[in-house]
Amino acid sequence: MNLPTKLTVARIVMIPLFIVLFFVEAIPYNRFFATAVFMLASATDFLDGRLARKYNLVTNLGKFLDPIADKMLVSCALIAISVETTFLQTAVVIFTMVILCRELMISAFRTIACTKNVILAADKLGKIKTTLQMIALILLIPYADIYALHGFTGDVIYYIGFAFLSLATLMTIVSALNYVIKNREVLKD
Repeated sequence: MNLPTKLTVARIVMIPLFIVLFFVEAIPYNRFFATAVFMLASATDFLDGRLARKYNLVTNLGKFLDPIADKMLVSCALIAISVETTFLQTAVVIFTMVILCRELMISAFRTIACTKNVILAADKLGKIKTTLQMIALILLIPYADIYALHGFTGDVIYYIGFAFLSLATLMTIVSALNYVIKNREVLKD
């Protein structure tokens, strides 16, 4: 892995740190620290591309990771600034970020595969992930209306939906890792 790709990976690794700093209010000046991490991650975007072009270090892995890292960072930041939440709602927001990042990553992975005339079909783990996501959303979307009709029932449905979303998030990570590992030859130069 060359330096530009390491910088891109560093940008991806900084995303969870940004999220923790943004949401953990027990950390003094947490939003300032979150902003600093965001700025540092943003700077790696400028630097990795410049180094890759200047020193002819452009790779398929870099072409795959760079746009995904950008979209993951910006999407997570936009979602974070859009919400002020309770603990469980924060978890839902973070699960949303993980799911969106996975979807962006696999979409880019499939695009690179297409440039090599390789078609990557959905696998069983991805289908399980999608099913769990849909069940969770079916339970979570009507929460406010159900709660308005009967608070206790609304809360029970919310917690069941939250459990399904938790499982869906776990399967999101597992299926993404499985997908990339199983098809890693797509990223070889």
